[in-house]
Amino acid sequence: MQTHTNRTRATPRRHAGGWTRELRATLMLAWPLAITNLSQIALVLTDTLVLGRIGELPLAAATLGGNLYFIALAPAFGAAFAASAMLAQERGRVRHHMREMRRTVRAAAWLGIPLFALLGALLWNTGAILVAAGQDPALAAEAQRYNRALLWGMPFFYGFAVLRGFLAALERPVPALWVSGLAIGLNAALLYLLVAGGFGIPSLGVMGAGISSAIANGSMLVALAGWIMLDRKLSRFRLMGRFWRADWRRIGEMVAVGLPIAGSMLLEIGIFSATALVMGWISPSAVAAHAVALQVASACFMVPMGIGQAATARVGLAAGAGDAIGAWRAGWVAIVLSGGFMALTATALLLLADQVAALFLAPELTDTRALAATLLMVAGVFQLSDGVQAVAAGALRGLKDTRLPLLFAALGYWGLGLPIGLGLGFPAGWGPLGVWIGLASGLAIVAVLMTLRWAQLAGREGPALRRLTAQPG
Repeated sequence: MQTHTNRTRATPRRHAGGWTRELRATLMLAWPLAITNLSQIALVLTDTLVLGRIGELPLAAATLGGNLYFIALAPAFGAAFAASAMLAQERGRVRHHMREMRRTVRAAAWLGIPLFALLGALLWNTGAILVAAGQDPALAAEAQRYNRALLWGMPFFYGFAVLRGFLAALERPVPALWVSGLAIGLNAALLYLLVAGGFGIPSLGVMGAGISSAIANGSMLVALAGWIMLDRKLSRFRLMGRFWRADWRRIGEMVAVGLPIAGSMLLEIGIFSATALVMGWISPSAVAAHAVALQVASACFMVPMGIGQAATARVGLAAGAGDAIGAWRAGWVAIVLSGGFMALTATALLLLADQVAALFLAPELTDTRALAATLLMVAGVFQLSDGVQAVAAGALRGLKDTRLPLLFAALGYWGLGLPIGLGLGFPAGWGPLGVWIGLASGLAIVAVLMTLRWAQLAGREGPALRRLTAQPG
């Protein structure tokens, strides 16, 4: 007993390393993850830039279809992020970590099979769903063409996300960065061929954009899996070894951890998607302006999302090692780092909103550009809240704490944010601006609740500290 006590007390000293060391470790892990996320959003941004030059209808159709696509992706994100948290804790425990991490990756692959059978069926019927939601039938038909091409890349994107989480747990995120960068170039070339038409290939419009993104997603998984197989150290994990053996206990744990994550992401993605539907009730111009503002805000969000993924890995590694002080420090370093970055992006959006909007829209769309600039200024206001809530959620995932954050998301986004936005947008007559003010309010509420939860759970006298220091090694 005395030996166990000495060992568990020594672990925090061995892993703490001070604030400077933790900041350096978080930055080294976060920047490739953040740029990888930016690379992935660049695929959608490229689609937006190209389609926006064709006209408002293709841009609005891809926006509505893309919003439904990301709603469908929420369960996949939940499973992938649950796998990331499990992989980080398994690596932190060190003992038998190769076998345990292999089983977790394999369980994630098993879980993806029924997942995408359901999600694919949903996206195949995009047109009917959007018409039932009150959208213009012509707009819904174009969105369906986009999604029926795009959905074939979903399993590949999920597999890439799982392998990226595996590399993050090993603190080797750079390969995913290189793969994502190459996919951007591939997508741009395919967009030229399939959307605009080139080298004798007729223009396929929004369907061409969906095909190019699906191929780019497929290339990312193939390239990253090949990288892992060819790397001398990574290949020793034999990630797909004995794939035919289902680990039902591990799959069950992944579902238990991942379902609340999926629910939280569904609520967050869903609120922006619901906002796009609301914009569709107003006008195609409102949808296009919303698309521009959302794409820019999403691009900014990719950095705190990467910091949040780093927080999951750093907190999970410390938690797996029984280092509660290290977990506490890792979470706070990531939260402060994200807040600082988002303060800079907020300033940039407030000062340069009109210039940014002009990058996405044809010069003759003056009213749409003015509305997009207004919405971008609102996006600047909620940058800090968005960054803090994303990283606090990532730190909580490192402790596998996912259920209460789901309730926070439900309250902040749907219980308060959406009603505020609808009230300001329609009865108060503020239109799209009022709807986006509702979004900003919801994000601020969630950010406060997530940060308080982290402070309560991982504080020096919190339950996470007591549980981790008491666990056997």
